Amino acid sequence: MIFYDKHYDVLVVGGGHAGCEAALAAARMGRETLLLTINLDAIALMSCNPAIGGLAKGHLVKEIDALGGEMAKNIDATGIQFRILNTKKGPAVRASRAQADKQQYRLRMKRVLEGEEHLHLKQGEVTALVLNDDTVTGVDTRAGVRYMAKTVILTTGTFMRGLIHIGLVHYSGGRAGDLPSVGLSDNLRELGFAVGRLKTGTPARLDSRTIDFNKLEPQYGDDEPLPFSFSTERIVTRQVPCHIAYTNERSHEIIRSGLDRSPLYSGIIEGVGPRYCPSIEDKVVRFPEKDRHQTFIEPEGLDTVEVYPSGLSTSLPIDVQWQFYRSIVGLERVEIMRPAYAIEYDYVDPIQLHASLETKRLMNLYHAGQINGTSGYEEAAAQGLVAGINAALRVQGKEPLILGRNDAYIGVMIDDLVTLGSKEPYRMFTSRAEYRLLLREDNADLRLRERGHAVGLVRENEYGKFVRKREMIGEELQRLRREKLLPSQADAAFLEEFNLNGVQNALTYEQLLRRPDITATDLSRIDGKIMETPAAVREQVEIQIKYQGYIDRQLEQVERSKKLENARIPRDMQYAGLPGLSTEVQEKLQAFRPDTLGQASRIPGVTPAAITILSIALKSRSGQ
Repeated sequence: MIFYDKHYDVLVVGGGHAGCEAALAAARMGRETLLLTINLDAIALMSCNPAIGGLAKGHLVKEIDALGGEMAKNIDATGIQFRILNTKKGPAVRASRAQADKQQYRLRMKRVLEGEEHLHLKQGEVTALVLNDDTVTGVDTRAGVRYMAKTVILTTGTFMRGLIHIGLVHYSGGRAGDLPSVGLSDNLRELGFAVGRLKTGTPARLDSRTIDFNKLEPQYGDDEPLPFSFSTERIVTRQVPCHIAYTNERSHEIIRSGLDRSPLYSGIIEGVGPRYCPSIEDKVVRFPEKDRHQTFIEPEGLDTVEVYPSGLSTSLPIDVQWQFYRSIVGLERVEIMRPAYAIEYDYVDPIQLHASLETKRLMNLYHAGQINGTSGYEEAAAQGLVAGINAALRVQGKEPLILGRNDAYIGVMIDDLVTLGSKEPYRMFTSRAEYRLLLREDNADLRLRERGHAVGLVRENEYGKFVRKREMIGEELQRLRREKLLPSQADAAFLEEFNLNGVQNALTYEQLLRRPDITATDLSRIDGKIMETPAAVREQVEIQIKYQGYIDRQLEQVERSKKLENARIPRDMQYAGLPGLSTEVQEKLQAFRPDTLGQASRIPGVTPAAITILSIALKSRSGQ
């Protein structure tokens, strides 16, 4: 074994979206950081959909940005179509989404990594961890090099024992065109980790020159594309449309005819697939009553002819793929440039993690991304950022950054993973957040900018702009509470339009804006000052006023739950024999090893009565 002559503070294994955020966070916090990946040319590669954001995922990207991460800035610089989803619904479920220029996204992120002062990049396949008792101290690579580090973050994506399926043909690979990681998951098993198997898939990539777009419905982005990052002033990249197409009964017949050669239905694939992003053959089988399924034909970039048919992932044989894609109107002559495939890979059950993403079994080892059973670039990046921050904080001898369910979607996701585990690929949804009115996209900076600045990721110039924005919001709220509409001096047309005739007493502008039928734009007819504030400030003021009652109610719920969330459970807590706890609950608590009473309360099968008993036991142990 060859010992590399430099010792690192943080070592990140894997260069996907989780690895990029983890490495950048640690390096920007001043820690000497090494990123080791199988292929340096595939850093931040979009293996599947060439897009960032979407429902709930957009929230994660905004939170990554608020904490000082890179994903939002990267998509702002390389996005080729931006849209705000759910604009007709309330602010809690509105979400940003953008198509990316796939290659430019990858290349820009690589440039950012290469330009970071304390970050070093190396190509290599990690096969084992190096330990000193129960503490990780480095990694070994297939090339026989040992790299030593104070902390290690595993962000292995779909590479651990990756197995690609196209029909009944299968071969090893981390994704099409890349080698798998062989040995690391076996090493993790030997160290006592519970390792499972999951499956995901991707559609074919099609040649846009062989598609008749005149037969398809164009879908354009927003007229004024809004950035993801709170630091981006405007989008300057050329914007392009996507196109909508549909499968049909003939498409479905072709799929059914090939099911006998589908690895999904012939029992070859062992891993559990994503419930919320099924393959097209799964859709056809599970929803036989549907005579068509929608697909968006999405460009992979400005300088390529490849397009991505979203929602049409499959592992059917290539000859069936040819027939199926060509059965779609507009795609009658389409050529497949890269076939669709499914991929199986190993993951490590995340119930073996603390909320800091450090493993419970080994100290100074962190897991982030698909190794934790999640799906999606955004979920991976968010975990990577938290793991990178906490690894750097560990080296600094500081307490970890723990985000609660009331702080961020990131907190909801991590809490779900470490208390419930993952038996299928985990995807973020707004419905998973019980405090979603507090956790909006628009206020991610108000929720998290302070924390990002405190750990050293939000630079002073960005922080200064945020502080001024926050001050302006407070000043405008005070002004609207102070200034009033006097009915005797009001514009008659305004009173008539908003049914205010007959009002005798003066109304504050806050009271007017609280009405559901009056917007800030409407209010500007009698209050010119409101339009003098920046749009982002005006948006916050309007949301906070209109939804104040609902927001206050959720804040009260948060306060009530804090007692449980803040009650720490010692690591050496013994559950066996605790009076009043059933054997089943004792076994669950022993297996999950929750860090707090709040975590314990969310473990399936742990009853409120059991939490009360556990609370009493903790008080007794501490001598209270």
